[in-house]
Amino acid sequence: MGYAQRLIPHYTFEDWKLWDGKWELHDGYPIAMSPAPLPEHQRIANNIKAEFTFALKKCKHCVVYDPIDYVIADDIIFIPDALIVCKPIVKKYLDFTPALVVEVLSVSSSLRDRVTKYALYEQQGVKYYLIVDTEKQTIEIFENQNGTYTSVSNAGNNYTFSLGDEEECAATINFGEIW
Repeated sequence: MGYAQRLIPHYTFEDWKLWDGKWELHDGYPIAMSPAPLPEHQRIANNIKAEFTFALKKCKHCVVYDPIDYVIADDIIFIPDALIVCKPIVKKYLDFTPALVVEVLSVSSSLRDRVTKYALYEQQGVKYYLIVDTEKQTIEIFENQNGTYTSVSNAGNNYTFSLGDEEECAATINFGEIW
């Protein structure tokens, strides 16, 4: 083990559970989730959640969540801006793959959202990954097809998400409404 490796601790889920505040864990490295996102970031995230909640009101299985701790591995814990889960969550955190994840870009998170999280959500089999850029007013939609993300839309208008086996769990979202 090199000198630098000894100086940088490797944290795990057991360490993370003891911390105050909101933290993500990226390969054992802690990322503070403060200060809170900017008001525009929160407004857009809330609008997206509202659109999905309305579109899924007849679906009995899929639920739209505010940021929730998503434990991917013992040393990887993310807090997406929004997510849709189509199975019951029985723990205080999510420990299985959600159907859809939304990340709203910020200056401090853009690279992690586009590279690190993109790769891990793809690897975990998250069916839809939405990357929202509030400055450019764009939403990139990626669908996991056979284990690889494919860009299916640079949403400007309507897009239909198939989130469950039932017809009621398809959500058509008009992204023009969120700005």
